[in-house]
Amino acid sequence: MRATAALLAMLAGVGCASHRVLLPPRLDLAPYNSIGLVRFTAENAKGTLGDVATRRFEEYLLAAQNGFEVQDFVAADSVAALSGARGVPVVFLGHLKVSDVKPRGGLGLVSAHLEANVSAELSVELRSTRTGGILWRASSAATEKVGQVAVQGGIPEFSARDPNDAYGRLVDRLVHAVTWDLRSTWVKQ
Repeated sequence: MRATAALLAMLAGVGCASHRVLLPPRLDLAPYNSIGLVRFTAENAKGTLGDVATRRFEEYLLAAQNGFEVQDFVAADSVAALSGARGVPVVFLGHLKVSDVKPRGGLGLVSAHLEANVSAELSVELRSTRTGGILWRASSAATEKVGQVAVQGGIPEFSARDPNDAYGRLVDRLVHAVTWDLRSTWVKQ
């Protein structure tokens, strides 16, 4: 009886639901055929976090749209990329700025805890190689917890997550936000 009532309620909801329409991306890249992507610069980032952000951006970009190819440029070749080298009419440039790790903590009656957070900002722009003008720009900021230390009964317990994993999650959140205009979206009408 409950299953039948739930099914009827669901069907009634579907009948009353509004119509959904898929809108094209706000920034359509297919007309460009070939797009340059300069490896993102990184500020206050350890290791190859700028390369990781660039690779993730490229993955999101290629998953969101088709009809073009991406030509990669190293950061040192940004001037060549912006001059239209290899025939690219537009070039994506990006910058990742990472904060210092900021510890936070507190004391309870029987325990203490300490955790570390890191914040980052990602800014990306699309420039014309013909004029040098900015055609599109997006940025995002996010914070992620990278580890935790707790003291229980006088014994410290360290439950650190791999910082690379935390930074990877952080980069994914940033890239997802800045590529919003590149994806098709469903809206109710």
